Amino acid sequence: MNELKDTFKHQGLRRALVKELRVKGIRDDEVLKAIEKVPRHYFFDNALLEHAYQDKAFPIGAGQTISQPYTVAYQTQLLQVDPGLKVLEIGTGSGYQTCILLEMGARVYTIERQKLLFDKTKLFLPEMGYRAHFFYGDGYLGLPRFAPFDRILVTAGAPYVPEDLLKQLVVGGILVIPVGEGAVQDMKVYTKVADNQFNIKSMGAFKFVPMLSEKAR
Repeated sequence: MNELKDTFKHQGLRRALVKELRVKGIRDDEVLKAIEKVPRHYFFDNALLEHAYQDKAFPIGAGQTISQPYTVAYQTQLLQVDPGLKVLEIGTGSGYQTCILLEMGARVYTIERQKLLFDKTKLFLPEMGYRAHFFYGDGYLGLPRFAPFDRILVTAGAPYVPEDLLKQLVVGGILVIPVGEGAVQDMKVYTKVADNQFNIKSMGAFKFVPMLSEKAR
């Protein structure tokens, strides 16, 4: 990670990124404000800083990536985040998506399966001033001890929708999850309208790294 300096140049690059995301169809002003505030370059090694505000995904180690800003914005827009909502994030990764949720006023509980990323992110985000509840564990199981959640966001490609996550949603809650076993997943939005009853929408094709199936060790 690089030294935490957020220059006028970086801020200008974020404003340009926000304009690009608007052109690509992101309409939620609160999502765009969060994208403009979070210094994405903090998540990049110095050698890659020039790429930090391109609308592209980049490797972050342990076989994972920091998601494309458009994908982060699109998933967050689908999630319909309001201040104070209790959000479960499956796949902390770099922590960039976590910061976007925190900027929007969510109370974030986030799970990471990769120990390397978990150890790094739980220390790094507080350095940036972002406070979430970090857990090392199996995202398929969710966090039953802290359920229910108003929103659940899955940031990896899941071969199926885990039943445990559906159970941990409040009635009226929303789960956003990319589903599919191949290289491309279908972005699904599950809205819980009653116990064991969901309104399901398909929101387009995306590419994510696979959600790991082995339990955390």
